[in-house]
Amino acid sequence: MLSRVIHLLPLELKSLLERLPAQVKEQLEEIRIREGRPLEVGFRGQSRFVANDGSLRQSTTDDTYKSSSDLCRKLLERITNYSLYAMEEELRRGFITVTGGHRIGLAGRTILDGGTVRGIRDIGAFNIRIAREVLGASTHLLPKLLDKSRKTLLSTLILAPPQQGKTTLIRDIARSVSYGYWQQSDLEGWQGRKVGIVDERSEIAACMRGIPTFDIGPRTDVMDACPKAEGMMMLLRSMSPEVIIADEIGRPEDGEAIREASHAGVSVVATAHAYDLQDARGRPVLQKLLDEGTFANVVELKRTADGIMHRVVASGGKRYDTFDPVVASSRREASTSSRFRAGEP
Repeated sequence: MLSRVIHLLPLELKSLLERLPAQVKEQLEEIRIREGRPLEVGFRGQSRFVANDGSLRQSTTDDTYKSSSDLCRKLLERITNYSLYAMEEELRRGFITVTGGHRIGLAGRTILDGGTVRGIRDIGAFNIRIAREVLGASTHLLPKLLDKSRKTLLSTLILAPPQQGKTTLIRDIARSVSYGYWQQSDLEGWQGRKVGIVDERSEIAACMRGIPTFDIGPRTDVMDACPKAEGMMMLLRSMSPEVIIADEIGRPEDGEAIREASHAGVSVVATAHAYDLQDARGRPVLQKLLDEGTFANVVELKRTADGIMHRVVASGGKRYDTFDPVVASSRREASTSSRFRAGEP
């Protein structure tokens, strides 16, 4: 995982992180750089501070590496391609998405204009979130989300706190639905569907000049760097999708766009930040969608020592009361018998 973002880092930070234990580098999820404070890394749901020799600490010590103002300046220059002005819109939103779908969160002093955030200056904290592609991540979950009689994917809301694998999961759902099933006896005859992704933060498909760099399937169209509500309406008008994928919904306009898609006969798979279904009902937009029955399925994700687990807690069909694994394999290539692809075996 470290190799995916190493080119973004100043030499000093790059040299330090390359000394991390091999297993940590492979499982790395976050790198948190804070000016004048300890460097922190996140992996497999854990976080540790990094010592000057690349070893890890559970708490800060005298030998914990601390990022200097010069290092933070160099990092900001690299991730903005030496042009803060060109990244004005990204800075206003508080994050920058770089090649590969990796999102870098920023914190500092906000610039206000009439009570509205116009940008951030004096940036002293960075959170590099490493995007990963896990082919087969939806293997166990996806069959539970289907109307098998109509061979249709039902509209689904996926709930979880941050860093539980929501984006990785919906990316693989898009890929699987776009390719279609094969070698699945209980789903024989399932064909690939036209999928539209609204990728507001360029994380799901990681497009470069409009071309996805992740495998999202042959029948998938992406509206990149576009607000979710507007992107959903644009896809409905122009690309005739059968399934729409969106990440982290929650605004009133998102709810209206999802209703429009539903009324047009389009299935929507969306994620939202919530600990569980009860928590989601505390958010007015989500509660209204749930009460209206817009989503036939509601899925909770949680992270355990065994990995990321899922549970279908509300469904147009069967209810699942236990948590089951999300990812069949941590390897990029899942087994042939459990893959969703098009073509001949």
